[in-house]
Amino acid sequence: MSSLGRGAGGSDDEAPVILAGAPDTFARSVFHDRHPKLIERVVEAHPYGERERAALRALLAETLHGTVEPLRTAALDAEDWAWWGEPWWGRTWGELPFLWAESYFYRRLLEATGYFGPGIWAGIDPFGPTKAAELDSAAVTAELAALDELADAPEAAARDALLLSALWGNQADLGFQLVAGSDTRSDGLLVDDRRELWAALTAAPAAGLHLIADNAGRELLPDLALLDHLLTSGTVATATVWLKPQPYFTSDATMSDLLAALRRLRAAGGAAGRLGDRLWQAQCNGALTARTHEFFCAPLGFDEMPNDLRAAFDGAALTVCKGDLNYRRLVGDRYLPPTTLFADLVGYFPSPVAALRTLKSDVIAGLSADRVAALDATGQPWRSNGEHALIQCAR
Repeated sequence: MSSLGRGAGGSDDEAPVILAGAPDTFARSVFHDRHPKLIERVVEAHPYGERERAALRALLAETLHGTVEPLRTAALDAEDWAWWGEPWWGRTWGELPFLWAESYFYRRLLEATGYFGPGIWAGIDPFGPTKAAELDSAAVTAELAALDELADAPEAAARDALLLSALWGNQADLGFQLVAGSDTRSDGLLVDDRRELWAALTAAPAAGLHLIADNAGRELLPDLALLDHLLTSGTVATATVWLKPQPYFTSDATMSDLLAALRRLRAAGGAAGRLGDRLWQAQCNGALTARTHEFFCAPLGFDEMPNDLRAAFDGAALTVCKGDLNYRRLVGDRYLPPTTLFADLVGYFPSPVAALRTLKSDVIAGLSADRVAALDATGQPWRSNGEHALIQCAR
């Protein structure tokens, strides 16, 4: 039995837990609209045999119409999942907490494709073709070329441009196109704690920066560009990037994805190529460290992180949590009052912590009442349509 937390995840807040199947919710649309398309895409991307295809179809049918079943294979994490799932076995998927249900769906998808088995599909990332296609796309080529525009920019302007690129990450119209001085998405930035973020780093540069990565490919590239800038400018002495130990959700970054991103940078030429070479060397000499932990594929909030992971973050100048999923794990996957103070929700974290997040789910905190009223008045699904973002920091 591992040392991972044994709860069902989430914070101690009294706000209602987001459930996977509540009618007319974003969470329900993920299972009923997105997952069927995802299963189809995974099947089309691999010449799976009938065993794997049947298992994927059965998983989809179970999530839509059946009850939650335990893992069927004796993988290393089976005992953990048996514990985590004890309150949920035999219930419909819609009754589950959204965070738990999503995590278990992707764990079951790996089981269905044979990722943990002894057969030919063992260790094969079911999302690998999608990740590779994005990394090799013309759009990424253009974004990497745009790094040349930052070469002569003042340090503060380049730093902010790279931070905003990392924030918006996989937005098709942004990426590295956020050149120095650009402010093209200011209306979508709901909270901007840049000043607090930079102050946290400059207050203790020797302590180092930790970045909990989100997606691979087009989102990981600007993350790496930001880390390179912080290292080469002397803003931080060391940087640690935390990756998933196995494929998780559709495009979460693993060590294989980090290596692919570094190779893509090095092959790009120009400023991107030089950046890739610097990061490659930084990885060799220890200035940049890649780490992982089984906790990052657990259905738990960060308030339930095990002691060894807590100790790893303790003493960092700043830990940056990238992306929507990490935000949900950081503040709790609940229908929080949106005016709840971010700092009140993350006080348990063992280091100063910042969130760089494009909104793609219902969880939100740290907004003013006036801002919430104005957003609600638009009639748009502003919490989940990816058109808004935030930079939040608690020191």
